[in-house]
Amino acid sequence: MRPDVPDSTASAVLRCAADPIVAFDEGLCVTAWNPAAERLFGWKAEEVLGRMVPIIPDELKAEHNAVLERVREGPQISIGTRRLTRERRLVDVRIDTSALRDDDGALLGWVSVFHRVTEADQHVAAEKARLVRRLNDILGDLNAQHDLERVLDRITAAVLELTGADAAGFVRIEDDRLRLVSARGLPADLVGTSVALRASLVEEILRTDRPVLLATRPRLDDLVWRALPGLRMVALGLAFLGDRPYGALYALFAGRSAGHTELELLELLAGHAGVAVGNVMAYQEVVRQRAHERAVIDASVDGIAVLDARGRVCQWNPAAARLTGMPPEAVLGGRLPFEHDPGGEVTLQLANGTWLDILCAPIPETGELVIDFRDVTAAKALEESKDLFLATTSHELRTPITVVRGFAETLVNRWEELPDGERRRAVGTIADRARALGRLVEQLLLGSRAGAEELPVVREAFDLGGLLRRVVPAFQPLSELHRLEVRVPEGLPRALGDPMATDIIVGQLVENACKYSPSGGLITVEAGLADGSLVVTVDDEGVGIAEGDHERIFDRFVQGEAGDRRRFGGVGLGLYIVKRLATAQGGDISAHSRAGGGARLRLALPLANVTDETCV
Repeated sequence: MRPDVPDSTASAVLRCAADPIVAFDEGLCVTAWNPAAERLFGWKAEEVLGRMVPIIPDELKAEHNAVLERVREGPQISIGTRRLTRERRLVDVRIDTSALRDDDGALLGWVSVFHRVTEADQHVAAEKARLVRRLNDILGDLNAQHDLERVLDRITAAVLELTGADAAGFVRIEDDRLRLVSARGLPADLVGTSVALRASLVEEILRTDRPVLLATRPRLDDLVWRALPGLRMVALGLAFLGDRPYGALYALFAGRSAGHTELELLELLAGHAGVAVGNVMAYQEVVRQRAHERAVIDASVDGIAVLDARGRVCQWNPAAARLTGMPPEAVLGGRLPFEHDPGGEVTLQLANGTWLDILCAPIPETGELVIDFRDVTAAKALEESKDLFLATTSHELRTPITVVRGFAETLVNRWEELPDGERRRAVGTIADRARALGRLVEQLLLGSRAGAEELPVVREAFDLGGLLRRVVPAFQPLSELHRLEVRVPEGLPRALGDPMATDIIVGQLVENACKYSPSGGLITVEAGLADGSLVVTVDDEGVGIAEGDHERIFDRFVQGEAGDRRRFGGVGLGLYIVKRLATAQGGDISAHSRAGGGARLRLALPLANVTDETCV
């Protein structure tokens, strides 16, 4: 327009133009919006002036940016595309876009003139749609790749396919350097070449914060692109990893120039390239983490199992196989072969005798459950040994001490009343009990020092009948309410076992019979043969045994019904120790209710053969 043409004439041209005209500055804010634009798009000029262009669909913003970049470096561009109306309706248009410059050539913004589409525009749009579909196929290939080098090569090949460029490359940003990591259409020995970031096209696009950049001579000395003969134009798009620039895609043109479609596709591909690279790096990091976790799990001395959301074993480390004796193939895909508490800790014994401490830890994000189990067999053995020592010293030693105390008090209180023979028998009993006590203490201390798994006993042939005749009467002075009877048949065979352990057992059973028949009555100790064993029964006329407690009374800290402890005292270890002593010498003990009331405790011991020798 001539310099002498008044502004009113320019305004009239804009107002009277048949085609919509929209101008906007470098910030993409509208600076001109003629009446034809109002009619096409539905917004009044006063609604859009000074604001961002409202007519560009989100999916076409990359196209719009590519057009502006192309126009920045060259002449007007005409494209067929779509734009939004105020009613959010898409209209097909052909847009002629030019750069707005001042008298000195400085860029002021852009101006676009909109036309109804022609058949040629529709053809261009169809070709563009084909390329976009092909881009989607390429993106599917990228997302299926887990190797970074292959992904970068596929991205570089896609640049040639989508833009029709003569060569392509991908450069990675490494601090203040650029390194060519993939190339097509260039000499192979260029891959790996590194140059400074400063003053490069990548540095320019980072500085200007533009999504794509188009460069022509004389700015083509960037990196090693001079290796392409006849190079005339370079298109560049940035790839981001998260919010951090990762690299750049180059499209190199020698035989022809790049258009806005090529720039749009390059911008889209560069954006998706960053996503694909991020996916690969995330996958590789997961692989590294899993390898590290697997190494830690496999090296652990603890058994570790992982249950999936359905409660089935999906991991089973070597320690788990060693502790349970079950290889992975016998466990994976099935249920955990032992009990566990998803919310806490459990200690249990496996069928192979191994004691385990089992701890569970849920993984809320996956619904999985990590099971850690540790072999505590040695600790259990030590605990059992300690418990046995303490229990025996506080309870098993009590029986002989009680006898000694009883006879001693009798001698002190009734010395003058007792005949000489009775006094001698009392003193003899005290001496006998003291010797037994000494032997027991000696044996317990030895067993404690050795850390024996079982109570140490001696198995030898001994006179069970003689033991009963000697031990049982010693308890008579302890209770004036009870009457003790010993029934041993003549010619009773010898038993095979530990006489001292049997002495303790019989004493404990007689003491229990007295304790649990507080009203007194007859206590009968009888020996005989049954089922090939020597059997000793202790019957009382006391409170008896509650239903369901016949096995439980031999457990630690159990005294039958809850009220018994308050009524009869003690901590419930006596019969537990009796059970251990009986089984340690090859015998057994059981509890029964008597038909007429009271309880019967039955001790069974092996018969001794003539050839039996003492063995430990």
